Parts: sequence; structure tokens; C-alpha cells
Amino acid sequence: MAKTPGFVCNVCGAAHSKWSGRCDACGAWNSIVEEVPLSTGPAAQSLGTKRGNRIVLSDLSSDEAPPPRTTSGIAELDRVLGGGLVPASAVLVGGDPGIGKSTLLLQAAASFAQAGLKSIYISGEEASAQVRMRAQRLGLTQAPVKLAAETNLRDILTMLEAEKPALAIIDSIQTMWSDQVSSAPGSVSQVRAAAHELTSFAKRHGVAVILVGHVTKDGQIAGPRVVEHMVDTVLYFEGERGHQFRILRAVKNRFGPADEIGVFEMTGDGLAEVGNPSALFLSDRENPAPGSVVFAGIEGTRPVLCEFQALVAPTPHSQPRRSTVGWDGGRLAMILAVLEARCGIPFAGLDVYLNVAGGLRVTEPAADLAVAMALLSAREDTALPPQSVVFGEISLSGALRPVGQTENRLKEAQKLGFTAAIAPTRSKTSGTFGMSLRQYEDLAAIVGDLFGAG
Repeated sequence: MAKTPGFVCNVCGAAHSKWSGRCDACGAWNSIVEEVPLSTGPAAQSLGTKRGNRIVLSDLSSDEAPPPRTTSGIAELDRVLGGGLVPASAVLVGGDPGIGKSTLLLQAAASFAQAGLKSIYISGEEASAQVRMRAQRLGLTQAPVKLAAETNLRDILTMLEAEKPALAIIDSIQTMWSDQVSSAPGSVSQVRAAAHELTSFAKRHGVAVILVGHVTKDGQIAGPRVVEHMVDTVLYFEGERGHQFRILRAVKNRFGPADEIGVFEMTGDGLAEVGNPSALFLSDRENPAPGSVVFAGIEGTRPVLCEFQALVAPTPHSQPRRSTVGWDGGRLAMILAVLEARCGIPFAGLDVYLNVAGGLRVTEPAADLAVAMALLSAREDTALPPQSVVFGEISLSGALRPVGQTENRLKEAQKLGFTAAIAPTRSKTSGTFGMSLRQYEDLAAIVGDLFGAG
């Protein structure tokens, strides 16, 4: 029995049994369209009676060599990709509008082309003349990159099959239009169909495909989440408009470590890679000030030092403000509750502002202790000991939990001239690398030792 057509919201992708004017999931109006299942027609009806081909099974042990990689010469990009670009791989790159996605990928296309890969850049948002203007500004006019401005998916696949490139960049997946799907470009059905066709083409023909994806106001890639499952690698290009730093972060990578980051600096000549991001994020730090704490973190496989800045001030309002930039607001509320419940330090009637300097976004739980130290330092108007770094996770009981890669954190801090570290006990390390390591069991012990309270 054939399946009846369903209805899908173009905004959030929610499925509905019948059409209605408003989506119950996201509240959008006139966004529900009819979606015809792919398995329709005589072939689908005879699928139950036709025997398929026998599948050959293999063992887990294999002598196959790892997939070959092509490096671009952009060290930060190669690091995030896991060591270079893998043939027949599909990469999805998302980021806010104007953050520099097209600039990064045009530079990457030029670098891969100069490394010997036949590269094609297909723009669905700009004309070829606009892409040439950007290439002229970046000094890439001599790069052997082929350009095209097209949104018709059928024509794009025909051209790629004829040209046989090694790398194809699609900017962006939301502008692609398939004549086999009866919905507008950018809809859930169109994005899913275009991503499926391009990913399948990459696997069949050995072409590496890089897709650019728009993001929603929540920072997630627009369209159905199934697109992120289809591709091999998902990268997010992050950064604050007020800062020149940009972070390329891998959130999924089948050919390398996830959560790896690459740091770039936006200049007049394009994106310049930053080899030592720790020194860059701490470049303006001279004398320690109240509310300022240096956190020794790990991003992927790379140790990165950054500065947490806190400000605590009396509030004129009945409801104190809790504002964060670069850190999770829910985790800030948890740390404030632990400080009050376990250490007896109230923050009622006080506005709390927390910022990660340099535009970096930190998600590692090991930053809990650095946040708590910054809040206490700002509240007590007392600076931490100079040349100190802090790391450690805080539990709801106030105990400090050890975190991984303690040695790498200490090595990076020592390389940048720091002489002391504050960390939880039971942190696994083979040495202190010439640093003074102060270890504590719980948060109350730190409060009593450094701030004379608790």
C-alpha cells in the first residue's frame, strides 16, 4: 500500500498529517506545504516482490590505507579538517551573515587549486563579476579557479559531471533549486533534496564538495538537521562583529577530531591565519586587575589561553541582571548558586556581567573555576596573584573535579610566561614544568585562602 502524501513546515521541518494555516511547532504562518514521498510509482509498488543484490560483508580488521589528504597550505584550515581535504568528502560550513564564509572559501579554493586540485566555485547568491571583485581584493586573480553563477541543481550536476573537478564549492545550499521538488528555494524539502544529490554525487564521482549553509537567529544551520547527518564534516565560522578574530570550529568530523578550532584574523587583504591564538587573546593583558582571570582551556587538541572578565556592581533594579558574552548563561547561574549555597557569598542585589575577551566562545566545563574566580575577584575588588592561570570543573556540592590534558594546559601557560596555576586536586600530570601548582579540594578552600572568606 502506497504512503499518502504528508505535509511539512518549510521553516522548522515539523511533519503534519494535514494542511493548516499555522505551524503548531514554530508558529509560522502559511509555511506548511505538501510533500510527496520519494518512494512512489510502479518501482515502489514492486519493491516488495523484487529480490535485491547480495551484500558482501567484511571484517573489522582491514589493511586498507587511511584516506589520502590534500593540504591547502592554510594551516588553520587543514588543522580543522583533520589534516587536509579528503577526496569524495562532503563538508558543510555555516556562519552568521557577513562573518567571512565566502572570503574563507574563496581563499581555500585558490589554495587547493594552487596545490593541484581542479577547483570550481559555484555561487548562487552573487554574480561571477562580484566573485571576481572579491578575488581581486584578495589578490587571487591568478589562481586557477573556475567560476559559475547558477542555482539550478540539475544544470550544476551536469556541469560537474562534464568538468570532473576535484573540489566543488557551493555557496550556498539554501539557494539551490531542484525541479523535482515542488517548493520554493530555501525550503526544507529543497535543502534536503539538494544536499542529498550533491553528497551522493561527491561519493559516486570522488569529488570533494563544500557546502555553505545559512544559520538561524539561534546560530544553528538553517534547514533540516538531516543535512548535518548527510555530510562528513560540519564546520561553524564564528566571531563577533566588533572583533577582527574569527574561529573556524569543527562540530562533526568523520576524518578527524571534533571540536578542533582554527583561528583567523580579518584584515583588509582577507583572512590571515593565527598560529598562536593564546598570545593573540592575551595581547592586551599587562597588569592583573580585579575581575580578570586567565583560563587555560583546550579546544579540540589545541591548548588555548583566554581571559575571563567579570564585573559585579549594585543594581538599581529589583531584578539583578545576569549578562554573559562567550559563555553559557545557564552555567553562570549555576556557579552563582554554588557560591551562595556552599561558600556563603551572596550575589543578591548585584548585577553580574561576564565576558570572554577576544570574541572567543568557551563551552568547556573546565572553565567553571575560572568563572568563579573572576566573579569573586570582581566582588571583593581583589586581583588574583600575577601570572596565574586557572582551570577546573565545579560540582553542585562545591567540590572541584579534575579535568583532562592538565599537562598541555600547563605547558602552554609556561610557554607564554605564566608561573603559577590553580587547579583541582587529583589532576593527572607528570610534572609542573617549572610552574607553581596550587591544588584545592573544593571551592570553599579557595575562597578562604585567596579571599579570606568562606
